[in-house]
Amino acid sequence: MGKRKSKGGITGLSHFVAVLHQDQAVAQQTLSSVNSTVQDPKQSDAKCEGHHGDEGHQLVGADSKPAGAIVHTIAPGKNAIRYDATGLVPTYNDVSQVPEHLKKYFSQRTRFFSLYDKPPGCLLDEEGWYSITPERIADQIAERCRCDVILDAFCGVGGNTIAFAKTCERVIALDTNSTRLALARHNAQIYGVADRIEFIQADYISFARAYLLPSSSSSPPISTSPQSVLLPNKRRKIDAVFLSPPWGGPTYLTGPNGEAETTGVDNHPTYSLSAIQPIHGKDLFTLTRQITPNIAYYLPRNTNLTEISDLLNDANEEHSVRLPGEQVEVEEEWMGSKLKALTCYFGGLAAGQDHLF
Repeated sequence: MGKRKSKGGITGLSHFVAVLHQDQAVAQQTLSSVNSTVQDPKQSDAKCEGHHGDEGHQLVGADSKPAGAIVHTIAPGKNAIRYDATGLVPTYNDVSQVPEHLKKYFSQRTRFFSLYDKPPGCLLDEEGWYSITPERIADQIAERCRCDVILDAFCGVGGNTIAFAKTCERVIALDTNSTRLALARHNAQIYGVADRIEFIQADYISFARAYLLPSSSSSPPISTSPQSVLLPNKRRKIDAVFLSPPWGGPTYLTGPNGEAETTGVDNHPTYSLSAIQPIHGKDLFTLTRQITPNIAYYLPRNTNLTEISDLLNDANEEHSVRLPGEQVEVEEEWMGSKLKALTCYFGGLAAGQDHLF
């Protein structure tokens, strides 16, 4: 357990699981037809050439199967999507299909998912269109959060979850909405990382409180509750938590007269942590610090910096102790010339504080 070094690519247990998953996926798609009679070698050669030319099929060598057996497998990269969620939400391929209020988000679709157009296509629900983290920003955050086990407390349609699966051994992804979880898993499958993610339909607040239950708790396990996933006496260590809670919808930058300001961050009204959902942003942080001090908090670009600083200044309350010498690092997330958001790193995730991990 602990913080992982940047090694480029997947290694260790995650690499083993990835290879095993690929082998199983190919095996599950195997279509067998056995010819019980001995075939003429020329006929076999002709069939071999013909099937080699068929897109999406390859012929397994005779040394891997008994004589007379011809096995067709769907080639890697052509595997059927196990978690295809097509049909759950509208699929947009052209701007003419997109509702007016979503067109500005659709124009950025490949910023959200670079593989948006890879069949069967990435999927987003309406909330996902305006709440997903752009892929390049998600990858940057994931690199900073490199560890063994990370919890994505509000996974949505999977933007950050997929990025974490590229740098962490295991990702626990929570969301209260079953449709968004299905979309996230669908999208993760397109990126080839679904096997490293544990998708759980749960409210993060309830999940965190259940995780923190003392080992002496005698609560019986319930299959649909967080307790059944992480029983206190069997719970795994969570190295880091990523908090990207709802900010209040696309109107979080709304000015005092109800009109959205667009001329610059300084002209936006200051965003308060009290607007965070489902609970006050400070309370959300305090609860999470009881799980791990290593937190990445994704917040609006106009968040009150004093409130962010006070998260540590007040961290002695409610058992959430500030670590010796700990500072908060605030990273600005830019896309071109536009400031998109802030990511606040605490504990061992902050620069120069690896010793606190």
